[in-house]
Amino acid sequence: MANPIVARITVPERARRGEVITIRVLVRHPMERAIDAAGLTPLPRKILHTMRVTYAGEEVFRADLSQGITANPYIEFTTVAVDNGPIVFEWDEDGGATYGREARLVVT
Repeated sequence: MANPIVARITVPERARRGEVITIRVLVRHPMERAIDAAGLTPLPRKILHTMRVTYAGEEVFRADLSQGITANPYIEFTTVAVDNGPIVFEWDEDGGATYGREARLVVT
């Protein structure tokens, strides 16, 4: 994975086994459109096109993003608390870069 992406990830500090939890992710990413502000110079397009979230060895969320997504996208989803462990977030960007972050969930 490339350098960590800047993301604000909100996961409950604790959850009971079987509880439905809400996960919120705000990603700081410019979502460059491949043209400069004046509309004159082509630039390499840098758009996050995929977000994957795995928890307890399973993919629990996946989003296919497009150029219509705003800069700094916000995504919210739910999953079921099953076990202690990391929730792994991965983003794929045009050009082949992959970014990752982790959050930890404690299940009681």
